[in-house]
Amino acid sequence: MSPSNKHIDFHKRTDQVLRGGGNKAIERQMALGKLTARDRIHALLDAGSFHEYDLFVEHRCRDFDMDKKELPGDGVITGTGTIIGHPVCIYAQDFTVAGGSLGLMHARKITKIMDHAIKLGMPIIGINDSGGARIQEGVDSLAGYGEIFYRNTLASGIVPQISVILGPCAGGAVYSPALTDFVFVVDKISKMFITGPEVIKTVLGEEISMEDLGGARVHAEISGNAHFYAPNELECFHQIKKLFTFIPWNNREKAERFPPRPPKPSHDIERVVPMDSRKPYDVRDVICAVCDNSDFFEIHKNWAANIVVGFARFDGETIGVVANQPMVLAGVLDVDSSDKAARFVRFCDAFNIPLVTFVDLPGYLPGVDQEHAGVIRHGAKLLYAFSEATVPKMTVILRKAYGGGYIAMCSRHLGADFVIAWPTAEIAVMGPEGAANIIFRNEIASAADPDAFRKQKVAEYTEKFANPYVAAAAGHIDAVITPKDTRDFLIHAIQIAGHKTESRPVRKHGIPPF
Repeated sequence: MSPSNKHIDFHKRTDQVLRGGGNKAIERQMALGKLTARDRIHALLDAGSFHEYDLFVEHRCRDFDMDKKELPGDGVITGTGTIIGHPVCIYAQDFTVAGGSLGLMHARKITKIMDHAIKLGMPIIGINDSGGARIQEGVDSLAGYGEIFYRNTLASGIVPQISVILGPCAGGAVYSPALTDFVFVVDKISKMFITGPEVIKTVLGEEISMEDLGGARVHAEISGNAHFYAPNELECFHQIKKLFTFIPWNNREKAERFPPRPPKPSHDIERVVPMDSRKPYDVRDVICAVCDNSDFFEIHKNWAANIVVGFARFDGETIGVVANQPMVLAGVLDVDSSDKAARFVRFCDAFNIPLVTFVDLPGYLPGVDQEHAGVIRHGAKLLYAFSEATVPKMTVILRKAYGGGYIAMCSRHLGADFVIAWPTAEIAVMGPEGAANIIFRNEIASAADPDAFRKQKVAEYTEKFANPYVAAAAGHIDAVITPKDTRDFLIHAIQIAGHKTESRPVRKHGIPPF
């Protein structure tokens, strides 16, 4: 073949692969309100930055007439590019090619780009849109999934891993996103489930829609599998880009520093927290009143809302924020909120992001349902995560800090570097009313006026213990400050703790209460 003919053959082959499953398949994809795999990559990455690898990889299945079928790129696109100028590895399953089904070569394209990410210290972004394992390839498809899960585990804590669910992600395929750091879903497009509606109907006799079983809202609000929810794909990509402004590119670096900006004047920290500890407020107003530009990027916003986690900046540096939310269940810790906070704390610790914790809670949620759901085991995850973390840890007690909740929310006893409290802080084993009822039970019962006597003892207990000064006298907190001094104190603490070193006993790894 002459050089000119080879050149023509190259362009012909390339064009065939770039068309994926062909025009009709692309039209069906778009009719569902979905972008194509290539359009997704180009919409997410910086313009002109994508470089594709393994374009001409082909499947090797010869059974069930598969040797007669061409599957361009074996149904997945892999490569590298940049987001806001920083390099990333990326793959996108192409539903127009055999429903994006995963075969062995499909999987090996993914694991190859994941190996690049681990070796080169680059984040890995996976766009999932697949009908699942390619049945015709049998156990080879299962082997492919296993090799992906193994890479997810190897990459954990080394490079950030982002999963974007933009179509079906069913069966064993769901475990790769579950192993990654952040999962993004889009309304009416994302579907995640272990067993589909047909199987549930056959086995349990129950009718359920795919949306109700494993749609975007289900995973953003009920299961907690999704960290971010978006109304459309482009908004989803915007969320991903914003996330990357807060996190580092690998565990050997720190997140990029931005020019410091003061909080917006509209956020007045002196007016956020009511003096009456029974009145709720939105803790996000506290966060926005002290962080740079009042810009708080919340994670897991729609799930376990009694605790708030996310990223903010103080003096230009990325900080992980954990805060009780008094607006929801009085900010108590329960099974889901403990899981949510613990996972976030471990991400921040793995990627060198300091932690600031805002405390206002009456303790762990009581009740038979919580006990049976394993609140002891789940609650211990948060204790473990804060104790294990060696990044700078600052804690601000805003109001209530009772019982085990006081300890769990990054108290000095779990290794906090600096603990400060507002004058409104109440640090005690339990609330004044409950404590008085227990301590003075006999006296209350025998009093001439039990109600009046109870109120007297509640007031005495409140004056003696429901304030920060007893804890300050014991050295359990470092300072009592006014709300307006909070930002300056935190910035100073973050600066001086920035070069902390903390040694731990040598071990292979700990054993968290999974």
